[in-house]
Amino acid sequence: MSVWLAVPTYNESENIGILLDKIFQSLPNANVVVVDDNSPDGTSRIVSEMAAVDKRIHIICRPIKLGYASAVLTGLDYASKLGGQILGHMDADFSHDPKELPVLLEALKEGADMAIGSRYVTGGSVEGWSLYRKILSQGANWLARKLLSLPVRDCTSGFRLYKHDAFAKLNLHRLKVEGYSFLYLSTALAVWEGLKVSEVPIVFFDRRHGKSKLSRKIIAEAAIALIKVFLWRKTKKWFGTPLIE
Repeated sequence: MSVWLAVPTYNESENIGILLDKIFQSLPNANVVVVDDNSPDGTSRIVSEMAAVDKRIHIICRPIKLGYASAVLTGLDYASKLGGQILGHMDADFSHDPKELPVLLEALKEGADMAIGSRYVTGGSVEGWSLYRKILSQGANWLARKLLSLPVRDCTSGFRLYKHDAFAKLNLHRLKVEGYSFLYLSTALAVWEGLKVSEVPIVFFDRRHGKSKLSRKIIAEAAIALIKVFLWRKTKKWFGTPLIE
């Protein structure tokens, strides 16, 4: 099965070259699509130079910063059109260890439609986070599980693999959200569509280099989106702009 990974980047020049090498150590036959939002630190230049000598590396350069969700979907769409049978995405900052990729892939081979690298199942953990970040993440996942009736422990993990048919069935373009909202709502769609979701325990590491993209604005937007979707599920009406088409 051909495996394609989408890796969204913004100012990841210190990480991206090493990350690509590590991915290919774990999955030598994989292809990687880096979707860069015009990083001023030269991330796209590094990837372009590597792509010139390695056909497994692909790069999509976007003119402005357009957001996490659209970057992921741009990469996954590109991979799908080029015949990827297994499609996935992961972060560029080494919070997701490429060594875990074969384990996620095995979960799909064993029958899952979607495999999530999970911090919050037995065997999973987080290293390097402050108490505040741990409480924030666990609290967000608890709320998403309760309000959206999800059996998944780590709804906001950005480390995932999909079978091609499952990805096509989900049609994630119908989600009109970004960031954490995209992650927990794509999880919700998978559950609501009846897909078999498998959580694979991973150790999540705080980023090695660069600055976290998390902000109060992103947190607030995710919380508001969760409340809106919860109310939509209860009333069948949207309060404000629909977040799922």
